[in-house]
Amino acid sequence: MAFLKVDKGSIPGQILELHGERMVLGRHPSCHIVLDNAAVSRQHAQILESHGQFYIEDLRSRNATMINGKPIAGRSELHDCDRISVCDVQFSFFLYAPVENIPESPKPAAATAPPDSPNPNADTQTQTPALPPAKDTPEGDDIAADESSIISTLNASSASSLRLDIKPEAKLRAILGISKALGNTLDLGEILDKILDGLFRIFPQADEGFILLKDEERNKLLVKATKVRRQEDETSVRISMTIVKQAMQDREAILSADAVKDSRFKLSDSLTQLQIRSMMCLPLLDQNEKALGVIQLDTKDIRRQFSQNDLDLMVSVASQASLAVDNARLHAELVTKRDLQRDLDFATQVQLGFLPTHPPEVSGYDFSDFYEAALGVGGDYFDYIVLPDGRVAISLGDVAGKGVPAALLMARLFSTSRLHLLTAPNVAEAMTRLNAEIVSSGVGHRFVTCVMMVLDPRTHALTVANAGHMAPILRNGSQQVSEIGADVSGMPLGIVSDQQFKQYQMQMKPEDSLVLFTDGISEGMNYANEIYGTERLASYVATGPQNMKSLVSGIVEDVETFCDGRPQRDDMCLVALQRTE
Repeated sequence: MAFLKVDKGSIPGQILELHGERMVLGRHPSCHIVLDNAAVSRQHAQILESHGQFYIEDLRSRNATMINGKPIAGRSELHDCDRISVCDVQFSFFLYAPVENIPESPKPAAATAPPDSPNPNADTQTQTPALPPAKDTPEGDDIAADESSIISTLNASSASSLRLDIKPEAKLRAILGISKALGNTLDLGEILDKILDGLFRIFPQADEGFILLKDEERNKLLVKATKVRRQEDETSVRISMTIVKQAMQDREAILSADAVKDSRFKLSDSLTQLQIRSMMCLPLLDQNEKALGVIQLDTKDIRRQFSQNDLDLMVSVASQASLAVDNARLHAELVTKRDLQRDLDFATQVQLGFLPTHPPEVSGYDFSDFYEAALGVGGDYFDYIVLPDGRVAISLGDVAGKGVPAALLMARLFSTSRLHLLTAPNVAEAMTRLNAEIVSSGVGHRFVTCVMMVLDPRTHALTVANAGHMAPILRNGSQQVSEIGADVSGMPLGIVSDQQFKQYQMQMKPEDSLVLFTDGISEGMNYANEIYGTERLASYVATGPQNMKSLVSGIVEDVETFCDGRPQRDDMCLVALQRTE
């Protein structure tokens, strides 16, 4: 195994493994080894491997590449312990030397693993710089200051105030590159893949990465995207919820040189088992600073640690990623709402297709009606059926609930009520059969209130059956009002399977008017939480217009005036008829 050891640079003592046939050193974020120095060329030099031999080649850099203090021209062979200088960054090259035999360069005191460290070689590992303890280590903790492998934490919402003097060209190019890629799509899956692809180009030391997003409905974090450097690791992406939860809870970007020995996570069994080493974990925040999830990169090799500069750059990229993820989520919600609205509009048209398009034309009678659903579709329903013998059946019902479920049951009520009114010997039997079918249909505990009437225009006889609905209001020629059929009303449909309904009979006299309504009319409510009520309705019917169309529109206007613009919670339905001669 060949590797470089950083003698002078952003992290003295850092170990960089040389893998593959070619590794490029330079300032550009796409380089395998990114050097934080403005004097370094974008692609400054490359290290090549051929049959176990290693060579370094200067890539026409501005400030040259040096071996053991001498500039090289073209390609030069590397030997064990050679000193490589790229501007102000200096490395030592080691060829197949065991880690414990690496010569030490002068640097701060080394970190020591805790006594219970799971690594049996902890006392022989390459030393790392002494670093401050975790900021949340409790006072009096027996962990020494130099035992923490924490490099830094950084507020994840502070990207706008980051130090742009740190690798400014690399940072801007990386952010612009990822921003351009993210700006071309609103598909969440594609966005997440592009984020990880971009980060792997920027951070060549990253071995694996993942993105978790919170599922609000299930209140769980779900893995939405993963990426590994090597094919053999495709099934082994390691996730520690200890780190993830802390990043989301504190809304801070976390950088750790060695997560296994990090004092913040020392009680996490998963970290010991997963052997997560140097890592960066950042929360993805929406515009309200709410955590949407996390993005994490980590490396398996402790000698290839992430640095503070890496964290600074990662936060800038994560802020762009957060915006893209939030936009994709909002776009998906908008598309879903648009699709639902389109389906709802179509359902509204279907439901209106069930309802009569115009009142029946019956000699000596005037009909009018009104229907308005509270949620586009609803559970109120009315119908007119001209029977074979010339009689006219009128039905009006109200399914418990609102919206699509109520509308579906209303559609069934529409078809079955027609069947039973056409085949039953009388209206009471039609209601009895309708109730038995609804009870046996398995629609759950929903019930339906309904009133059915059959009018014979030749004899002016009116027969009424009522299943728990408000009694129709009768207005006679003297402007007196009364409720009809209330004493023979049964329970709503769908409650008792063997219920036998009764019917009420009366004669329609000249100028008699009848109003059928649902509770969307009688229970209209104003901002003072006062109910319109059946008494107010009966009072208006008594003094309202003689013409049925004018009476129906007048009732609706009176309810709206009473409610004073307050949106109504229930469907509204009215049917009115009058004997005109």
